[in-house]
Amino acid sequence: METGSFRGTTILGVRKDGITAIAGDGQITFGNNVILKSTARKVRRLHEGRVVAGFAGAVADALTLFEKFEAKLDQYKGNLPRAAVELAKEWRSDRILRRLEALLVAGDREHLLILSGTGEVIEPDDGLAAVGSGGPFALAAARALAGHTAFGAGEIAREALRIAAGICVFTNDQIVVEET
Repeated sequence: METGSFRGTTILGVRKDGITAIAGDGQITFGNNVILKSTARKVRRLHEGRVVAGFAGAVADALTLFEKFEAKLDQYKGNLPRAAVELAKEWRSDRILRRLEALLVAGDREHLLILSGTGEVIEPDDGLAAVGSGGPFALAAARALAGHTAFGAGEIAREALRIAAGICVFTNDQIVVEET
């Protein structure tokens, strides 16, 4: 799901033992060679802190999606899968929204989902989800950590992003982790 327009960020979701953690790095990159900011916050708590979400992509687009997603969560009383499907339907069918360039990873204690503007709502089998340019690196590290350590969700997310930051030039080590 990664394309050239989503450079400059890494978002990783980890769901383990009834805890969901979403981690994001802080780097905002302009083009292929300029770092504009290294301490951006791309992970948020939504719906009274019961849902955590992170974005990869254009910041203004992602903020618009966060607002729409929060409204859907309120409308469907915190039912994450239903809110995600309804957001994806609107995102794909609305002439203006479908131009938004962002991907979301969202989770609560029961679900971890990837949402895209193409109408995709994907719940990974292994409780791990990653988007952004460093996503494949973070996902590989998270799979290794989940399978070979006793780390909890937050520890896996933080350490996997730290590993990705050492490999991907579009990912830094200014990591924010939110858990629910």
